[in-house]
Amino acid sequence: MRETIHIYHTNDLHSHFTSWPAIHAFLEERRKFHEAQGDFCLVLDIGDHADRSHPFTEGTSGKGNVELLSEAGYDAVTIGNNEGITFAKADLDQLYADAQFTVVLANLFDAFGERPDWAKPYHIIETNAGKRIGLIGATAEFTPFYERLGWQVTDGKKAIQQAVQHLKGQVDFLICLSHLGVKSDEALAELCPDLDIILGAHTHHVFRKGKWIGNTLLGAAGKFGQYIGHIQIEPTLFDMKAELIETDNLPGDGKVYDEQLMEESREQLSEPVFWNRHVLEADWFNESELAGLFGAALSEFAESDCALFNAGLFMKDLPSGELTHYDFHQLLPHPINPCLIFLTGEELEGVYHESLNEEWEKLELKGMGFRGKVFGKMIRVNFGMQGDVLHVAGEPVDRKRVYRLMTLDMYTFGYFFPVMKQAEKTYFMPEFLRDVFKEYFRREALEYTEK
Repeated sequence: MRETIHIYHTNDLHSHFTSWPAIHAFLEERRKFHEAQGDFCLVLDIGDHADRSHPFTEGTSGKGNVELLSEAGYDAVTIGNNEGITFAKADLDQLYADAQFTVVLANLFDAFGERPDWAKPYHIIETNAGKRIGLIGATAEFTPFYERLGWQVTDGKKAIQQAVQHLKGQVDFLICLSHLGVKSDEALAELCPDLDIILGAHTHHVFRKGKWIGNTLLGAAGKFGQYIGHIQIEPTLFDMKAELIETDNLPGDGKVYDEQLMEESREQLSEPVFWNRHVLEADWFNESELAGLFGAALSEFAESDCALFNAGLFMKDLPSGELTHYDFHQLLPHPINPCLIFLTGEELEGVYHESLNEEWEKLELKGMGFRGKVFGKMIRVNFGMQGDVLHVAGEPVDRKRVYRLMTLDMYTFGYFFPVMKQAEKTYFMPEFLRDVFKEYFRREALEYTEK
């Protein structure tokens, strides 16, 4: 029986739902068409479909995303870091409870070394013609974040190699769902030539016609649902080819759909937090009352000596009147966790001078959890220069003393402040910045609030 195998793949949607109606309709139509032709269709997602920066994902704890994947007929997925480290462990353990697809994930375990019951290290699917396709998945190793949440994440490439060795000889095709990033995928193709296809994600890279490394075909479909990847396999000819379908060219009113989800989200997140007497305005380039309150919230949360953050975090004004969880989500949509960093006075002084970089203010930052438009002004709380001497809490800094700096986890990746990457630190998880701010208002009887 001659049969063509069609593989469709998406990755890094990040809850950009404007493209989803087009994706859903296209996949549904393609599956019906291929099956009518006697061919086989496989639909896969390579992680970061859910992103809590969208209120629909926040309000449904990600289950709304899983329902969308199920309704669109996905056969298997792996998880990205947004599923893995932005949900509390209990929420991730329940995320896929009603999924109508298989989660393939070889490198995640609980604190006792047990694999979660919702994930499989590999999965075998048999086509109508009897061809056996082995699916293997792994996610990026954000080790300290997973550990804080009660998970163990192991080396993704090694986990994939182990699964390949187990499946080799049992299947006709080996396909890897890799949320490891393009460099790891390229290395994996060299390390593990038994893989026929590596479908990539995490680094939002694009391979319009695929990329061959040896006999392994790499596919990647960018980000935000801009593309749907398609790989066609002709088993009898031992031939494979890849392409990308641009979703902008597909029918579907995504803006209306996204607006509907936003309205649903407003209801889901409608629980009141507090009553605000006057508007707190967001200002990306200046000190503001809003920034001052946020700085106080950060400092109080971890009893720190000082705090540091960028004003571009604030996406909207905090309006007057009754404020709900939805309002705080709109203010601070970023999946960013607070982080307490321990720095010597000398290191803190270096961070202070680095934070004066004026070029950062208008930097259009994308990634590291930041979902804003520009980085904005650096806001320094409880530390600054008096003359030529750095002061903390009004006192001259002791260059050998260790200070507690409260800041954002995205600074610890080393891009802005290299010293923070290696410094001793405590990540607070699963709390996001908006959670810290909400709890601050709930605890404190501030002048402009009424309970």
